[in-house]
Amino acid sequence: MADQVLRAQVHAVAVDGPVRAWRVLLVASALHACNDAMFVVLNPLLPLMAAELGLSYSQVGLVKTLFSGSSAVLQLPAGLLAERWGEYGLLVWGNAWVAAGLLGIAAAGGFAAVLLAALLGGLGGNVQHPLAATMVARTFEGGRRATAIGTLNFAGDLGKIAAPAVVTLTAVAFGWRTSLLSLGLFGLLFSLLIGLARRWARPPRVVPPSVEPAGSEAGSAVGAGGGRLVGAYWLLAGVGMLDTTTRAAALTFLPFALQGRGFDVGTTSLVFGLLFVGGAVGKFVCGLLGEHVRPFTVVVITELTTASALLGLLWSPWALVLGLAVVLGFGLNGTSSVLYAAVAALVPAGKRGRGYGLYYTASESAAALAPLGYGLAADHVGLTWTFLLMAVVTALVIPLSAPIRHKLAG
Repeated sequence: MADQVLRAQVHAVAVDGPVRAWRVLLVASALHACNDAMFVVLNPLLPLMAAELGLSYSQVGLVKTLFSGSSAVLQLPAGLLAERWGEYGLLVWGNAWVAAGLLGIAAAGGFAAVLLAALLGGLGGNVQHPLAATMVARTFEGGRRATAIGTLNFAGDLGKIAAPAVVTLTAVAFGWRTSLLSLGLFGLLFSLLIGLARRWARPPRVVPPSVEPAGSEAGSAVGAGGGRLVGAYWLLAGVGMLDTTTRAAALTFLPFALQGRGFDVGTTSLVFGLLFVGGAVGKFVCGLLGEHVRPFTVVVITELTTASALLGLLWSPWALVLGLAVVLGFGLNGTSSVLYAAVAALVPAGKRGRGYGLYYTASESAAALAPLGYGLAADHVGLTWTFLLMAVVTALVIPLSAPIRHKLAG
């Protein structure tokens, strides 16, 4: 009976054809772009906020930590809720919640109010990554899942690239509060429109965990006892954590490394712009590559690329730095598309909400701790040796992925 339910579920996606599947991907990608835009928009506005409210560097850092950090603490509960209620509605409400948080920050009259609005607004971001990935993975159950996940990730980077530039221009003319107010209102309106488009997209039903066949290949990473995830899944999560720590630490300390080489603020900003462009391309291209070559091969390419680019940026001539920034972005973000798709391959369809929730919680927790850990290393041995350490840790992803190389196919 369980096998029949699952076959009917996959067949329903196939019968409706690729049109519905791509509609679901379009909606999920649009929400991802909007969500990521709202989470990065604070970065260019923080100096203006600090000047008006008289904030210190540590206070500015606390605002950003609360806004981003609160988006990781409830990802597992969000995944469990999605298993019962479906992802679509939760994604829409989560996006609207973050938008309301931006409105709260814009209206805040002091530091305490800003902290409260940042904390509460960030909570809405818990649903985005695990639920969108789950919905897209289930929609593309019959094939092209890695490409779909790569497209979803790529869309988020489009939001990261576009929002800071647009909002910074608005802030110059009208102030940081107006910028946040504008993006917050846009986020609310956009969420309403996506909510109304539900019947147009119609994602496939969530398969309840109770109908999962116990002996399915996808269930190989799920042990007995309430769906406890073991084995290959946890090794994959560990690989994802290492990959994420490199990304978080590199973005934190690269400006200091460039400053030490004599780069001014304008050139450093250009380097980061190119890095984000390379990251967007990496997520999309590696998702496509995952469909045509062994995913483990993609992991080897991206991790070696990342390690080489990290070292190259320390010693390459200025003319090569801009090109290496694109290469570094490609490597830093490319692996994620393969790993995200692999979660779907290791976790049964009805338990993917919790599977993605655990995976993203582990990865983002590692990302939060990475700057502190590498910062302590830099204080003791200097930035050059710290970047060498990053390169070594990045390369370690390859041997750690080897035991599950045959399970990485999404």
